[in-house]
Amino acid sequence: MTSTDLPLAGVRVLDAVPGPLGAIGRFLGELGAEVIRVEPRGGGADRTAGVTLDGVGLAFAAASLGKRAATIDLPADAARFAALAREADILLEARLPGLDLDAVRTANPALVVVSISDFGEQGPWRNWRASDAVLHALTGGLSRSGLPGRPPLLPPGELTFQTAAPQIAWLALAAFTARLRTGTGDRLEVALLEAAMQALDPGYGLSGSAQSGVPLWKLARGRTDERHRYPIFRCADGFARLCVLAPRQWRGMFRWMGEPPEFAGPEWEKLPTRYRSTALLEAFARFLAPMTRAEIEAGAVAHGVPAAGLLDVGEAIATPQMAARRAFAPVEVSPGVSLPFPNGVVEIDGARAGIRGPAPAPGGDAHFESARPAFDAPPPAAMPFAGLKVLDMGVIVVGGDTGRLFADLGAEVVKVENGAFPDGQRQSRDNAPVSLTFAAGHRNKRGLAIDLRSERGKALFLDLVRRADVLCSNFKPGTLASLGFDADTLAAANPRLVTVDSSAFGPTGPWSDRLGYGPLVRCSAGLTKQWVSPGEPESFSDAITVYPDHVAARIGACAAAALLIRRMRTGRGGGASVSQAEVMLAQKGAEIAALGAEAAGLAPEPGEAAEDWLLPCAGDDEYCVVTIRDAADRAALAGIAGEGRAAAEQWAARHSPEEAMALLQAAGVPAGMMMRVTDMPDSPQYHALGTFRAATHPLIAAPFIVEGRATRSERLPDPDQRPAPRIGEDSAAVVADWLGLDPAAVAALLADRIIEQAA
Repeated sequence: MTSTDLPLAGVRVLDAVPGPLGAIGRFLGELGAEVIRVEPRGGGADRTAGVTLDGVGLAFAAASLGKRAATIDLPADAARFAALAREADILLEARLPGLDLDAVRTANPALVVVSISDFGEQGPWRNWRASDAVLHALTGGLSRSGLPGRPPLLPPGELTFQTAAPQIAWLALAAFTARLRTGTGDRLEVALLEAAMQALDPGYGLSGSAQSGVPLWKLARGRTDERHRYPIFRCADGFARLCVLAPRQWRGMFRWMGEPPEFAGPEWEKLPTRYRSTALLEAFARFLAPMTRAEIEAGAVAHGVPAAGLLDVGEAIATPQMAARRAFAPVEVSPGVSLPFPNGVVEIDGARAGIRGPAPAPGGDAHFESARPAFDAPPPAAMPFAGLKVLDMGVIVVGGDTGRLFADLGAEVVKVENGAFPDGQRQSRDNAPVSLTFAAGHRNKRGLAIDLRSERGKALFLDLVRRADVLCSNFKPGTLASLGFDADTLAAANPRLVTVDSSAFGPTGPWSDRLGYGPLVRCSAGLTKQWVSPGEPESFSDAITVYPDHVAARIGACAAAALLIRRMRTGRGGGASVSQAEVMLAQKGAEIAALGAEAAGLAPEPGEAAEDWLLPCAGDDEYCVVTIRDAADRAALAGIAGEGRAAAEQWAARHSPEEAMALLQAAGVPAGMMMRVTDMPDSPQYHALGTFRAATHPLIAAPFIVEGRATRSERLPDPDQRPAPRIGEDSAAVVADWLGLDPAAVAALLADRIIEQAA
């Protein structure tokens, strides 16, 4: 794409956020923003952190692609910083030393400031220090990760940091949209504690359909064995996973296995029956054992069975799918040395919005060069997306979250369903009309039930499209086109329409039509093989997460918001596509670059890495995570607990996890207790931040806890808490409101079952 076609062309971002959260600015740059990184003389410490090649940190390179650098030491260079800030639209900063933020905002009242801290700017933990592992412990994920009877298991990589970055980008774009409407800037106080919780595995948000509507806070206290949900089997050249969930998928599996009579009864079409059957798992294992991963995948495709071979990261980036989609591109990291890096995570109008240049060299003196466009913004409103009409065809987690993010910030979001094929997120073990997870994850939406297989239903839907601003979906590629709503038809009906779709492997390539549940994507992207206990390569433990669903939703929402911003300067809509596999792999940029270096015969230097220790504490299954970043942390820990890990474990065993965490943090060492989801709302820091609040639903007997505000802001209001809709709860009202239909016309649609209205 040309730079002017990118949706954020002309938007100026001043990026003073070092480390892995540099991914926020990089993502905005991939969408077209001009991004200038602010760093001290000699370059920031993150330039040489972690694995390096020729003195360049690969993590720094991955987080800084496409940026330019400005060397600024504060407060000495305050005038230079102020000059850049006066020309900027968005300032990303993480407690930048010496920054006079009041002076900067006085000089540029239209500036959107995103201030990021580990735990927020109020509450008892406001001056504590976090790490990726500490955040995972405090956001509820660690307590569920691992196998029963074992210590909890930290996930691989930096999932909390990497998933928090798109959440923060979403908040920045929402605030910038509000600024375009009002002319007035804002300051967001973003706590990584909240951003990580919201975008990885939120305990009080949407959970996977396999939970059958049971929220994470209702699960058993200890780690449960979830491997039966998405079982993994040894095969001829490794391992493969099955996700046989729907009855039609079981019937395909039954045929593939040769229709064994012992599994021929109708009871086997029920998921609980299959989950409970040791005999069936043993039959699966015998059937798959002689096949290779490729043979299993081919047979699964032929029979409509969701399956995937377990790949490592090196295999994942070399698949025909990734090659066909140009998901990785070489970037020069030092003179004459190029390494592969993820080439963005979004396609805009069918073209990849990817790498826009290498990471900047130190010592830069960049200034903003892009022309300031004129934006034809909607009138001022309290909410950034007020007045926006969204048709939400999304299902399960990705679809549910994408629409809800817009609904929480003022858009009129209509959840489109067919009464015969309800969203799987609605299912519950007690057949309730609204499950707790659906109620939490679909708040503030209206419900429309429409028959899209009838010609009248198709025509009615196109009439709605003509009045819509955004259409969200996450079907298998080609599904909308098969209904008659291909991209050309939608664009002809409404040239201003913005569409965003998400799928397992993207809309193109040889794997585009594969059944793509999250557990299978994790296998294909190399994560499942990494999420194991040390020294136990078969202790696969990723069945507890729905990653990357929540973060893929935020990436899609960011792309849609960016296209809406482009529409304000061009008048035209556009389309965005997100591949969930590419989302995962994009968050492993440094690892992929290191693999590329090794394949080229180069020798990356490992560098000094932080150590994460899991310390058992007093009590039953209680732990505290401590991250030792450097010699200072090691000395501080030794001063409290004695030298070495054994001494630290003996010390922790005499303390509750709360006590251990507080004592370590008081000494300046990042630490966090293993917090369970059910305990999070009463935690003093979450309480101080106002992270959660009680909600009600007319079809649910008791109040329940949901996420409240996304962050603290001077101008973004807290979200409403309108109850999630039943199927078709607002069908008549939606078609009347959007299309101006009179009561007789609406009654005819209801009588002919073109739309359905909940009783």
